[in-house]
Amino acid sequence: MADTTMDEFIKNMFQAQKDEKLERYRHLNKYVKKGQTLFTGSSLMEQFPINEIAMTHGVNKVIYNRGIGGYTIPEMLKAMDEQIFDLEPEKIFINIGTNDISREEETIETLTADYRAVLMQIKEKLPAAKVYLMAYYPVNVKVAAKQPWPDADKAAKLRLERLDKANAAVRELAAEFDYSYIDVNEGLTDENGQTKEAFSIDGIHMWSDAYEVIFENMKKYILE
Repeated sequence: MADTTMDEFIKNMFQAQKDEKLERYRHLNKYVKKGQTLFTGSSLMEQFPINEIAMTHGVNKVIYNRGIGGYTIPEMLKAMDEQIFDLEPEKIFINIGTNDISREEETIETLTADYRAVLMQIKEKLPAAKVYLMAYYPVNVKVAAKQPWPDADKAAKLRLERLDKANAAVRELAAEFDYSYIDVNEGLTDENGQTKEAFSIDGIHMWSDAYEVIFENMKKYILE
């Protein structure tokens, strides 16, 4: 099989996985309890074991996770019902855009415009919801460089380069919409400002140890 054909096969398979997750959420959403807490975004949110960690820490909250690995902000814009509105949440934690800033063609201006479109819809359809825009997580370029999947190190380097500007843009959006910008990354990084190797799976995604740290940092927002 030619490389181009293999690349296309992998791309199609990944898309099918995302489509299936979205369909699963459509079915799950029929039975949710409205007015609860929602975690939504891409893989870094999908992989957050929030319910298990919350139970372990004695946090008695109904928390739904509607993250989809690989999602960009334009993809979320096409899935707002499944990822947000069907649940009619009272509180929303958003982590979306990590995949966007990993693409060379993406600009901070485009990221901001797309993210703003998401927030405009939330403000219109869920005006009473408390919304928390999460700072993007750090990466580890060294760990990413060891990964077998193509361009892992390139994606990690792009994210690292753009992290501060992207977080600044998200912070400004939070202020614009009177939402909360929260940075819950304290304790995740090494002396170089990158994800600690012990926390990093592939330079970008993180082990549950990291999410324990994140949870401790954000627990006050979940409980308020």
